Amino acid sequence: MIGLITAFGASGGTSSYAEVENTDVIVLWGSNAREAHPIFFHHVLKALHRGARLYVVDPRRTPTARFADRWIGLNVGTDIALAHAVGREIIASGLHHSEFVANATQGFEEYRACVEPWTLERAEQVTGVPAEAIRELTHAYATAAHAQLGWTLGITEHITGVDNVLALINLSILTGHVGRPYSGVQPLRGQNNVQGGGDMGALPNRLPGFRDVEDTEARARLDRVWGTSIPPRNGMHLTSMFEAMERKELRAVYVVGENPAQSEPNSGHVVPLLEGLDHLVVQDLFLTRTAQLADVVLPASAAWCESEGTVTNSERRVQRVRKAVEPPSGARDDIDIITALAQALGADWPDQTAQQVWDELRSVSPDHFGMTYEHLEAAGGLQWPCPSTDREEVPYLHARLWAAEPADRGRPAPFSSVEWKPPLDALDADFPLRLTTGRRLDSYNTGVQSGAFSTPLDAGETVDMNPDDASAHALAEGDRVRVSSRRGSIEGPVHLDPSLRPGLVFMSIHAPDVLDVNVLVSEASDPRSGVAEFKATAVRVERADPVPSHT
Repeated sequence: MIGLITAFGASGGTSSYAEVENTDVIVLWGSNAREAHPIFFHHVLKALHRGARLYVVDPRRTPTARFADRWIGLNVGTDIALAHAVGREIIASGLHHSEFVANATQGFEEYRACVEPWTLERAEQVTGVPAEAIRELTHAYATAAHAQLGWTLGITEHITGVDNVLALINLSILTGHVGRPYSGVQPLRGQNNVQGGGDMGALPNRLPGFRDVEDTEARARLDRVWGTSIPPRNGMHLTSMFEAMERKELRAVYVVGENPAQSEPNSGHVVPLLEGLDHLVVQDLFLTRTAQLADVVLPASAAWCESEGTVTNSERRVQRVRKAVEPPSGARDDIDIITALAQALGADWPDQTAQQVWDELRSVSPDHFGMTYEHLEAAGGLQWPCPSTDREEVPYLHARLWAAEPADRGRPAPFSSVEWKPPLDALDADFPLRLTTGRRLDSYNTGVQSGAFSTPLDAGETVDMNPDDASAHALAEGDRVRVSSRRGSIEGPVHLDPSLRPGLVFMSIHAPDVLDVNVLVSEASDPRSGVAEFKATAVRVERADPVPSHT
């Protein structure tokens, strides 16, 4: 979100999913959309059936990559190096959209100087991608009449996550693939309604409507509605909260719908910090590992079929959610719980419905003002911005950048001259392999909602290794191994996966009770987003069970 705001001043994806169906080239970078975003990938498949080309940039040859015209397998943590090489090749080949760059952007010369050292040959040495493959990707994307560039956690879960995003956005504005039909950038969110959470102000530097907390006008609007004064300073993101716990500066925590005891990096360090709080309150649908540590648990009726409200997806589309069943006895709606807590603390908060809360949001967010429940119902969902009830759908953003008159273009889109940095968790003789984590099609996040149910696709959690790496360690399919990082060790069965490049190990995040992969991951995080480097952990793999006898 920070990268999008930096470049365009808005936090949402610039296109609609439907536009993907009619584009010519799709680049999915650090995104296993086939498994992690199957609804979005359905639109990608429609585009492929139309004749669009697909390029997948990913360290793994994922199920998504199997649909690609070309898989670009790069070394973990070298995304900026590859993006800079693509940018340099675009400029050197005269493929940049010079008119758009001159009229609608700023910082081009600084960007040109930044990417100039990244020849195809140097990029091949750093990224492991053959120069010929980089050239093919570059020319396909730059010469396409319409192109979409999408990414997800494979880009953002690094210490340079924000810079990774900015490096990709550079390519979109360099080629003019933004602000017009069928071309744009698609930041696929890590979980459902992440976009909606940000829009509602669930970020330490944002107000409802995704307005900056330092925006005087936005604060004044909320001050009038809430009858209070909002301080013009940022709060703490999750990583900084745990740092504050360690310093004993944060002594009480209220967790709503999160499971940090299992989802945060270096969980062996996180759990003692949660246990050491003076007071921990957890409001959730299930008795998660975090809830088991709590002093107070507030059972919430937060399942999709038990709630009223809205959900916002990665294309900025707001849709209604309707209650289908009553929650179990004792569980209460999130709004009821929070309101009752505020009343118990002495606040004069009236009981409210989900629609009344939504209407309050509409009153303080111009982008949402026209999205009445009636309008959402009639349209079957709407993309923001929607400032009036008669507003048509807004499939793509930033058309202003193409305006004929300079005064109509508004703020130019800036190029970002970011520098490549290797992963902080360096490989060495003790930890020679690179672990990256991700998701599988049939599971969800830390497995709380999906782990209790087996599916025909569920084959159990494994430590996935390239067969050559396994052979070098005298390992066979199913052998039990110990995976160790600089923070801890876990054990599990090996699965030989020829789709992995040599030197790469993969585990999913879905079964921490079986393979608690976050025990291994460093707390090192991007200083701007607070997102940890889940994707680039240095590990070693050793046999954990006895060496089989051969007779």
